[in-house]
Amino acid sequence: MAEVVTYLDLANRLDPNDKVAAIIELLNETNEILDDMKSKEGNLVTGNKTTVRTGLPSVAWRLLNYGVQPSKSTTKPVVDTTGNLEAYAEVDKDLADLNDNTAAFRLSEDRAFLESMNQEMAEALFYGNVAVDPEKFTGLAARYSSLSATSGENIVDAGGTGTDNTSIWLIVWGESTVHGIYPKGSVGGFKHQDLGEKTLTDAANGLYQGYRTHYKWEIGLTVRDWRYAVRIANIDWSATINDTSAPDLVKFMIEAIEIVHNLNMGTPVFYMRREIRTALRNQIRTDSNVQLTVDTVAGKRVVSFDEVPVKRVDQLLSTEAQVV
Repeated sequence: MAEVVTYLDLANRLDPNDKVAAIIELLNETNEILDDMKSKEGNLVTGNKTTVRTGLPSVAWRLLNYGVQPSKSTTKPVVDTTGNLEAYAEVDKDLADLNDNTAAFRLSEDRAFLESMNQEMAEALFYGNVAVDPEKFTGLAARYSSLSATSGENIVDAGGTGTDNTSIWLIVWGESTVHGIYPKGSVGGFKHQDLGEKTLTDAANGLYQGYRTHYKWEIGLTVRDWRYAVRIANIDWSATINDTSAPDLVKFMIEAIEIVHNLNMGTPVFYMRREIRTALRNQIRTDSNVQLTVDTVAGKRVVSFDEVPVKRVDQLLSTEAQVV
């Protein structure tokens, strides 16, 4: 069985001279969620097929001389596909060759492309929906989109209406809870190909010599147990950032923590936009009973709420429709 690891783990296991390792480390630097998201090699070249438990077996107290009826848990097979995110980066050959280390300069110039891929991946992680965009993968919002659905038990309604809402997510990353997937036989789903010197075309159709790089990232998401992700939905955006009738973020985050059956089943992390995290810190700055701390973890400053890290994902929208 493939091991569940973070992208940083994957980078550390690659040869230190491997270009992919440097790229994965760079992706981690600019996308906090990659520090947390456990990922696993899928059992399909296009994703992963798994069995999700949908019900527990019944048990009974037995009297002497009386039997117990046999029972079994209920499950269903689920296939999660990966999306294929690609980019071509180009740099002028003369510019790159001016430097002592052409490869390092090219990678530094490619940072914008990698950052764009990072943002696209983070957005798909929350809002991807193969029913709407079949080229992507199904993210979290599509799985927690109705208060009346089974997963609605893990949606906390913050009371906002209209289409100017945002969400806070509590995700417990783990092999049996929620984790990322990448295709069978790949290195974290990430591929890098140096296409070498090419004749490139500028905006006016002029020709020049340059270097071209191809990046490809195949990634997906599996929710093996829906009880280990909680969406605090319908957070009124304008009311929160303007501090006018703002929802009680502390109250809802406490509710989210209590909804999760067992935080020790994986690595729990809160995700929210930076403006919402600012509003959270402002709400509790005078409340000595709330456990909000700032710690240093692996050389990074991490804000924690009730010992659960609180991290920023600016790809979370502020224009979400009301979840009903």
